[in-house]
Amino acid sequence: MKEEREADIVRKVLLGDVQAFGLLVREYQRPVYNLMIRMVGDEDKAADLAQDAFTRAYDKLESFKPGRRFFPWLYSVSLNIARDWLRADGRDRLVFVEDASVMARQEDTPDEQDTLHARLDGAKAFDIVLTLDPKYREALILRYRYDFTMQEIARTLETSVSGAKMRISRGLDMVRQKFDGGVI
Repeated sequence: MKEEREADIVRKVLLGDVQAFGLLVREYQRPVYNLMIRMVGDEDKAADLAQDAFTRAYDKLESFKPGRRFFPWLYSVSLNIARDWLRADGRDRLVFVEDASVMARQEDTPDEQDTLHARLDGAKAFDIVLTLDPKYREALILRYRYDFTMQEIARTLETSVSGAKMRISRGLDMVRQKFDGGVI
């Protein structure tokens, strides 16, 4: 099981096997980079911030609680790095650059034509997600892109479980309205 493997890696790192942390970096470097590019819209800065996120995660590894999934914890650390960077320079407009086709789940479509339509619809829906307020956008991405549980979303976004559910519900309503050409 992935959680057990990651918990074992964390134990090894905490016992002094620094090289083991590289396994976690390789596993999650792409999602962390994608988060950063979504937050800052600049590839070089996103790479720097992703590196900062892994450095901070390494430094704070003792605070990781065994029994939980590693990625939500890492995502939370990374999101705080991005937020700190945005606050430091007064930036609050966010840009997203990611392959929108990944929002369509291939396993949900039985043939290539359906897959193409799902990807087009997924790309359109994802473009809409990018226009949402960051609190709704991140909640939807965590839920539907990374399959976070409501508790993981709540912890990551520093809100209650009911607050996480509300953000997802409102975000989905906004996407539905815009998807059908409505105005929010």
